[in-house]
Amino acid sequence: MLELFDRWYKRKFSDPDSLMLLMLLVCVSLVFAFWGGILMPAIVAAVIAYLLDWPVVQLIRTGISRIYATALVLSLFMAISVLTFVVLVPIITQQSVNLIKETPQIWQEGQQWLLTLPDLYPNYVQVGHIQNMLHGLNEKVVQVGEQIISASFSSLADIGALLIYLILVPLMVFFMLKDKPLLLDNISKLLPNERRLIKQVGSEMNSQIANYIRGKVIEIVIVGSVSSITFAFMDLRYAVLLGVLVGFSVLIPYIGAAVVTIPVAIVALFQWGISPDFWYLMFFYGIIQALDGNVLVPILFSEAVSLHPIYIIIAVLFFGGLWGFWGVFFAIPLATLVKAVITAWSPTENQLPTV
Repeated sequence: MLELFDRWYKRKFSDPDSLMLLMLLVCVSLVFAFWGGILMPAIVAAVIAYLLDWPVVQLIRTGISRIYATALVLSLFMAISVLTFVVLVPIITQQSVNLIKETPQIWQEGQQWLLTLPDLYPNYVQVGHIQNMLHGLNEKVVQVGEQIISASFSSLADIGALLIYLILVPLMVFFMLKDKPLLLDNISKLLPNERRLIKQVGSEMNSQIANYIRGKVIEIVIVGSVSSITFAFMDLRYAVLLGVLVGFSVLIPYIGAAVVTIPVAIVALFQWGISPDFWYLMFFYGIIQALDGNVLVPILFSEAVSLHPIYIIIAVLFFGGLWGFWGVFFAIPLATLVKAVITAWSPTENQLPTV
C-alpha cells in the first residue's frame, strides 16, 4: 500500500510546479478556514470588483483614465443599488409581513385539506396517520418559529457589521479597480518561481470567476424581474416577494428551482385553489424556468466550463456546508477550480465528464 502511494506521489508531484500548486491550495484553504469570517468584507469587495471590472475596462478603452472610469462606474453602481433598495425593500417588507400574518390561515387550510384525504382515499390513507403527521409537523413549525424569532433578535447585533460593510466595501472596491495592475503585480511577486501550473490554473479561474459573477447577477435580475412581472400580471398575491425569491433561487442550480416552486404553488393554491388560474400560473412559471435553463444560462455562461450536474450538486452541498451563502454562490467556480487543478496535474487522464 505504501509503495502504491509512493508511486502515485512521485508521478503527480515530482514536478516542482505541481508541488507548489498543491502548497498554494493548502495555504489558501487554511486561510479561508480560519480567517474567512474576518476576511468576508474583502471577499464581498472582490466579488463586486469582478462584477464592475468589465465596464471599467470598456471606459478605459475609450480614453478615460482608470481612476475616473473607476469612480464613474462605482458611483453609478452605488446609485442603482440605493435606488433598488429604496424601491424594492419597502414592497418586499410589506408583502413579507402580510404573508407571515396569513401563514397560520394557510397552514390551517392545509391541515383541513389533509384531513379530508382519508374520506377520499379510505383504502390508502388512515386518519391516525394524518393526525400523527400533523402533530409532528406542528411541533416542527413551532421550533422553526422560535428559531426565526431568536435569529431576528440576534441580527440586531449585526447592524454594526452592516455599517462596516457600507463603509469599507465600497472603499476596497474602489482601490481594487483603480490599482488592479499594481495589486496583481504585488501578488505575482509573492508567488514562488515554480509557478507554471499556478499561472495556468489562475488564468483559467480568473476568466471563469469574472464570467460567472457577471452572468449570475444578470440571470438573477432577468429571472427575478420576469417572474415578478408575470406574477403581478396574473394578479398573484406577494408577486414581488415571490419574484425576488425566484430570482435568487438561480444561485443554487437545480435545487433552488425545485425549492422555490413550493411557496409559489402554496400561495397560488391558497388564493385560487385547484382552478384554471392556478394551472395557468404554474404553466407560465414552468416556461420561465425552462427558458432560464435552456436559453438564458447557455447564453450567459457560454464561456464557462461545463460540468456534469452531479458535480454541480455535490459542489453546492459541500461548499455551501462549509461557507454558507458564499459557498453556494461560488460552488460552480470552485468546482471548476477542482477540475482545472486535476487537469493541470493530469493533462491526459482522469478528466471529469462534461455535458
